[in-house]
Amino acid sequence: MHRMVRFLVLYNRPADPEAFDRHYRDVHIPLVKLMPGLRRYTVSRDVSAGRGEGFYLVAELDWDDRAALQQAFDSPEGKAASQDVPRFATGGSQSLIYEVEDA
Repeated sequence: MHRMVRFLVLYNRPADPEAFDRHYRDVHIPLVKLMPGLRRYTVSRDVSAGRGEGFYLVAELDWDDRAALQQAFDSPEGKAASQDVPRFATGGSQSLIYEVEDA
């Protein structure tokens, strides 16, 4: 059984979807990929909700464990990625951290 820790980011619909997409693709993804210890980074679009409104984009970022995730966010690269979010996430966002294990 393999376990990891996942950082999940749920982005609400932005005021300007084209500007969001351009910044996310050209600036934010390259910043996040510099974060130390990042094992996996996936993006899902047009996410439907079982109830209520869905999300514009969902990002899933995986690290080996919580310590590795914390070190990544405490690094200069992690701080740069975190500080970038308000520049494009005009609709707001939510995030969760949780353990993932292969079943």
